[in-house]
Amino acid sequence: MSDRRLVIAGTGSGAGKTTLTIGLMAAFKQKGYTVQGFKCGPDYIDPSYHTAVTGRKSRNLDSWMQGRKVLKEVLAYGSKGADISIIEGVMGLYDGKDPASDEGSTADISVLTDTPVILVVDCSAMARSAAAIVHGFQTFNRQVNVAGVIANRTGSEGHYKLVKQAIEQECGVPVVGYLNKDDQLTMPERHLGLIPSVERGELNTYFEELGHTVSETVDVNRLYAAAETAPAPEAGSGLFNRKREPVIKLAVARDTAFNFYYEENLELLEAYGAELVYFSPVAGEELPEGVHGLYIGGGFPEIFAKELSEQEGVKASVRDAIYKGMPVFAECGGYMFLSRSIKTVNGEQYEMAGVIPGTMAMTGRLQALGYREATGGSGNFLLSPGETVKGHEFHYSAYSPDGPLDSAFRSAGRGGTHHEGILMKNVVAGYTHLYFPSNPAVPERFINKCAEWKTYG
Repeated sequence: MSDRRLVIAGTGSGAGKTTLTIGLMAAFKQKGYTVQGFKCGPDYIDPSYHTAVTGRKSRNLDSWMQGRKVLKEVLAYGSKGADISIIEGVMGLYDGKDPASDEGSTADISVLTDTPVILVVDCSAMARSAAAIVHGFQTFNRQVNVAGVIANRTGSEGHYKLVKQAIEQECGVPVVGYLNKDDQLTMPERHLGLIPSVERGELNTYFEELGHTVSETVDVNRLYAAAETAPAPEAGSGLFNRKREPVIKLAVARDTAFNFYYEENLELLEAYGAELVYFSPVAGEELPEGVHGLYIGGGFPEIFAKELSEQEGVKASVRDAIYKGMPVFAECGGYMFLSRSIKTVNGEQYEMAGVIPGTMAMTGRLQALGYREATGGSGNFLLSPGETVKGHEFHYSAYSPDGPLDSAFRSAGRGGTHHEGILMKNVVAGYTHLYFPSNPAVPERFINKCAEWKTYG
C-alpha cells in the first residue's frame, strides 16, 4: 500500500511555488482526482487558496509549532480519502526557524514525512546556471529527495529546452515542465484582505484557467507517478478521536471578518466535548442562544470595522454574556473586536464591543511577527501557571489600554519575552494565535470552564 503526495518547494520566496501549487491542484482536480492541500508553516493565506481549489480544508504542517508526532498525525488525518496530497513549502526549501539548522523548514517537513520534492526554479535570465542552482539544492541535504524540477518564468519553449537539458545532464533529475513568464498567470498579490474574496469564489475562474494552463506545459501524469511514496506516518496517539460526547455548546465567530482558525483547534474542541455553533457578527447575527462559551478568532475586523460598529445587537449580546461571566477566548482579530474601538489607517474610529478598556489602532506597519511560546498568567483558565502552548503572532495593529490590566500570557519569541494580551472576568484575549495540539490540555480546560459556567453560572 502507498500514498501519493508531493512537496512543492521554491528556491526562495517569490519563485512561483504558490502559482504552481494552485495550478497543480486545479489540474489534478480537473483530471478527477481528490486533492488535499497542506501548507508548511503557520500561514493562513495560502491554505485559503488551497481550500477554494480542492474543496477540502487545507491544513498547516509546522515542525516547530506542532512537533514531529503531531505533524505526522495531522498529515495522516488530513490525507484520508485523498488521491494525492500537495504540500506547499514556505520561503526557500531550507529556510526555517533557525539559520543554523533545517528545523521548521520545508526540507525538514519533506524528510519527516518521506515526501518527494518538486523544486520550482525561477529561470528568467538564465539557462545553464539553473543547473548550478538545482545541484546546490540537491546536495545541501542529501536526505531531501528532490524528485523533479519545474522551470518557472521561462521566456519561451526554446528557453525551457535549454534549461531542461542543462539540469537533466548535470543533476540527473527530471525537469517535468514549465510556465512561461506571462502576466495573465500572475497570482493576485496575496494579502490578508484578499481571503474573503477567495472564499466568496471570486477567483474560481482564475484557478480553473490556471489548472488548464499548467496541464498544457507540465507533465501532470508524470508528477502523479512521482508522488507515490510510503503511507503517511501516523503518530498513533488518536489526538483527534472524540474523548467524550458534547457537554457544552461553544459559539464560534466565523465569517469574512473572523476566519483565522487552525482546523485542528476546532477539531480538538469537538473532541473534548464542544458542539460548535457558528455565527456571523459582520452579518448581524447575535451570539447564539443556549451557548456556554465563545471563541473569536483572528481575521480582518479593521476591514469590516464600519459594518461591525453598526451591529449594535451583536455587540450587546457579546457584552452581556461576558458581563454574566461566560468564558471567552479571543485571539488577534477577536481581541480587537472586544476593545472599545478600532482606528483605521485612514484615521476613522469605529466603536467595537467595548469590553476591553482601550483602543486598537492600525499602524500601517508590522507590529509583531514570529513564533511564540506562551506561558499562562495567574487566572488564565486555559493554562496552569508555568504551563506553555505554542503559537504565532502577526499583526499591524497596536493596543493602547486605558490603564493597567492583567496580562494573559508571557510570550517568548526570538525578540525576547514580553507580557501579552489581557485577562478580565472570564475573558482570555491576546494577539497570539495559539495552536491547541501543541498542548491538548488547553482545549480541554476551555471546555471544562464552559461546563462549569453552564452548571453554576
